[in-house]
Amino acid sequence: MSVSLENNAPHRVVIVGGGFGGLYAAKGLNAGNVNVTLIDKRNFHLFQPLLYQVATGTLSPSDISAPLRSVFKKSKNTKVLLGEVSDIDPKAQQVILGDKVVPYDTLIVATGANHSYFGKDHWEKVAPGLKTVEDAIEMRRRIFGAFEAAEKETDPEKRRAFLNFVIVGGGPTGVELAGAIAELAYKTLKEDFRSIDTSETRILLLQGGPRILPHMVPELSASAAVALQKLGVELHTHTRVTNIEGGIVTFKQGNEFTEIASDTILWAAGVQGSAMGKVLAESTGVECDYSGRVIVEPDLSIEGYDNIFVIGDLANFSHQDSKVLPGVAPVAKQQGEYVGKLIQRRLQGKTLPQFRYNDVGSLAMIGQNLAVVDLAFLKLTGFLAWAFWLLVHIYFLIEFDTKLLVVFQWAWNYITRNRRSRLITGREAFVEPKTVNDRVQEPSVTPL
Repeated sequence: MSVSLENNAPHRVVIVGGGFGGLYAAKGLNAGNVNVTLIDKRNFHLFQPLLYQVATGTLSPSDISAPLRSVFKKSKNTKVLLGEVSDIDPKAQQVILGDKVVPYDTLIVATGANHSYFGKDHWEKVAPGLKTVEDAIEMRRRIFGAFEAAEKETDPEKRRAFLNFVIVGGGPTGVELAGAIAELAYKTLKEDFRSIDTSETRILLLQGGPRILPHMVPELSASAAVALQKLGVELHTHTRVTNIEGGIVTFKQGNEFTEIASDTILWAAGVQGSAMGKVLAESTGVECDYSGRVIVEPDLSIEGYDNIFVIGDLANFSHQDSKVLPGVAPVAKQQGEYVGKLIQRRLQGKTLPQFRYNDVGSLAMIGQNLAVVDLAFLKLTGFLAWAFWLLVHIYFLIEFDTKLLVVFQWAWNYITRNRRSRLITGREAFVEPKTVNDRVQEPSVTPL
């Protein structure tokens, strides 16, 4: 990689993606003879770990988002472009952005991951995942729409289908969704309806492996399982979903198949690299793993191109303890910081040792006063874990005013046990879900 430019021109760094990886890489390049261009198809940074709280009515999308231009308004060497990268020309060192060409000296790709349905992509329409604001709003519409539909349904079988919630995947997202929906059904909404008893809601959490939260130590996984069951969640481990069709979820445990009618199926089971992985593979010849993540070198560059870096959820980094690093926010943050520092060192004619992830641990919220925290030096459950979870998430939120808003919302929800963001929104005010006995009918639309 050439770092000596004619006439001492600034080194041009293009960052594709404004998530944790891209954000912290840009912050690390805020000084020196560097010009940074940050490209994202959204004009905001999204704090994905709290998306489930938007989906369940605790927070609004603006509470967990920060406009990128606002974040970098004091970084005079950083330019933000709104758009989607369609191709990369590594020989000409150019990024193709629609009809615009953006030149670079160093390229950082941090476009994250999408949902993976393990070859059953048609399930996405009936079992949405949770990666974007739009996903969270759609999930919120389905969750609260199900209770509204059940309220006016007189047929017991159809009503049961509306009050059955199936969550596929027992990682942090699935666990947090299950706990939040349980608190909604059994506490928050208990007095809000007149024709239904929301305590009759069934929440099924389906996990393919032997335990939920498999990345945590077994004791904390067991503690989380007990806490969820006390909230009323039904746990099904060693369970594989085999079909989702016509409002019926079919899953297999051992040799036994089970069917359940549900109008609200939520996906939290798998992820795959974003489309930029394929773009890089075609333009540079770099290899991707089975889930579309780009296999990177020890310094997070790609083979054959030491001026192209891939970080965050899109990167397959397996140079530490022979394990692939997980696609979580702390990994992306540390990789962004590392690459920013490495570029600065290279411009000084120096380098850095290979990237090494400092595993700060993991945590998951289960419900009010309930969480699990798995740190290298500390294991917590219950109220202390819950308080620690709150502090950590407040700390990682980007802007100060956002931190204040979220603290206020959480405090108010804690005192009142209410959720003020329970809005059913979308192009249609409310789309009647299909029920067990009328799958072939078109959904009716009721305007506000």
